[in-house]
Amino acid sequence: MSTIEIKNLTFGYDTADNLLFDQASLNVDETWKLGLVGRNGRGKTTLLKILQGLLPYSGTVEHRLDFTYFPPKFSSEDLLTYDVCQEIVPIEQWKLEKELNLLNVSLDCLYRPFSSLSGGEKTKILLGTLFLQENSFPLIDEPTNHLDVNSRKQVADYLKKKAGFILVSHDRQFLNEVVDHIIALDKGELKTYQGNYTTYANEKKRQDEFEMAESEKIQREVKRLKNSAKEKSDWSKSRESDIHGNSKVKGSGGTGHDGFITARAARTMKRSKSIETRLNKNIAEKENLLKNLEFVDPLKMQYQPNYHDVILEVENLTLNFPGEKPLFAPLSFQLKKGESLGIMGKNGSGKTSLINAILGKFPGEIQGKISLVSPLNISYVSQNYESNQGKLKDFATANQLDYEVFLNNLKKLGMERDVFQNTIENMSMGQQKKVEVAKSLSQLTELYIWDEPLNYLDTYNQDQLTEVINSVKPTLLYIEHDENFPQEIHSKTIYLEKL
Repeated sequence: MSTIEIKNLTFGYDTADNLLFDQASLNVDETWKLGLVGRNGRGKTTLLKILQGLLPYSGTVEHRLDFTYFPPKFSSEDLLTYDVCQEIVPIEQWKLEKELNLLNVSLDCLYRPFSSLSGGEKTKILLGTLFLQENSFPLIDEPTNHLDVNSRKQVADYLKKKAGFILVSHDRQFLNEVVDHIIALDKGELKTYQGNYTTYANEKKRQDEFEMAESEKIQREVKRLKNSAKEKSDWSKSRESDIHGNSKVKGSGGTGHDGFITARAARTMKRSKSIETRLNKNIAEKENLLKNLEFVDPLKMQYQPNYHDVILEVENLTLNFPGEKPLFAPLSFQLKKGESLGIMGKNGSGKTSLINAILGKFPGEIQGKISLVSPLNISYVSQNYESNQGKLKDFATANQLDYEVFLNNLKKLGMERDVFQNTIENMSMGQQKKVEVAKSLSQLTELYIWDEPLNYLDTYNQDQLTEVINSVKPTLLYIEHDENFPQEIHSKTIYLEKL
C-alpha cells in the first residue's frame, strides 16, 4: 500500500500575503477514490500541478506514483481518433477497444477525425486513455463539463469500477456516485473526509453551525470586555487627572490621599491592560474560528419584464446543416414571461443549434417557425467565451455594463479582489466563467438565454444562481446537464429527440 503524503505545503502565485496553501498537510491512500472540492480560485488545479511537479513550492510531497492528467494533451484534433489515442498512450488495439467498450463508445469513432466527435465522445475517449497507462494515478479535472445526462451516468459507472484517482468536479450527484473520500480545500488548508460529497457537506454544515455559534458567543464577550475596558480606562484617567490637575490634592506632606489614589489608579490601569489582553486573545480566537466559514451574498439580477405574455413561440421547427438530415424531430413550444424552460437532449442532438437559431445565428437550414418578441433585450451566456478579453473595466464599457454593478456581482460570486487587475484571458476557467455570468446578471434584460451556465462554477455559485432565479423569476431559456437544476428552479423542460 502506497500513500500520497503532503507536509507543510506552502504556495502562492504572487506574494506571501496571498497564499493558496499555508503549511497545509495531507495523507491519503493511493487506492482511494478521491473527490477534490473547494471554491473557485482556492487552488484545485494548482494542487494537481504541484503533484505533477509542474510548480515550485515549499514543504514536501512524497509518493511513488506516476501522475497522469485529464484532459491530456495531444498535437491536433484533426487526427483520426485512433491516432490521438496512440499519441497519448501507445497501446495494443484490443486493449483500447476493450476500454472504450466499458465507456459505451462506438468503435467507429476510432476511424473518424477527433474534431468530428461530440463533447461526450471526446471526454470518454480521453478518459479511457488515462486508465490504459500502467502504474499511473489519474488526476481528473472537471470531466463532466459538456456531458449529457446519459454520458455522465456512463462515466460515473466507469469510474466506480476503478480505484485510485483524484477527481475535481462541481457536480454533487456525480461525486456522490463515484468517490469514497473527499479532499476539501479550505482557506489555505487541506482536509480529508471519509465518504462521498453528501457526507462531506453534512459534516461541513455541522462545523459551520458550531463555529457560528461559538463566534456569536465570542462577539458578545468581546462587546462586554470592550465596555468593561472602557469603563476602567475612563475611571483611571479621571483619577490621574484629579491627582495631577487638582491643586487641592496634597503631596507627601499633606493628607496622604494622593498616594492612595495613585496606587488605586495604577491597579485599575493594570486590570484594564489585562482585560485588553484578554480582548485581543478572544478576537484572535474569533478570527481563527471564522477563517473557514464561507459567506455567500445573494446575487443581483437586472431583469426587466416585457409587457408581452408570450415571449417566444416555436412551431414545427427542424434544423439541419446543408446536405445532412435534421438534427432533431419537429419541435413546438412556448416560453411565457416569467417562465424558465430547459432544453434537454443527448450530446449532438442540436441544443446549441436551437439556441443559435432563436438568436438568428444558425448557419444551416431552418424549417418551421420561430416567433420572438421584437424589440427584445436578450442576455446570452455562451459555453464558449474565449472572445472575452482585456481588463474588466474595458470589458464592462464594451458590453455597456454598469461597472460597479458588474464588479459587485463578481465579488458576490467569490472572485478575489487581486484578480480584478488581471486580463480576462489570463484568468482561470472558473474565473472566466464568473465574468460571463456576472456580465449577464448585470445587463438590463427581458430574456436570459444561458448555454450550460453551471460549467466551471463551484457549488456555492450554483446555489447562488438557483436562489436568484427563484427570487426574481426571470424569463429564462437554458441548456444544462445537471439533473437537479430544473427541479431546483421549478422549470419546465423540453427534450430534443435525435433522428
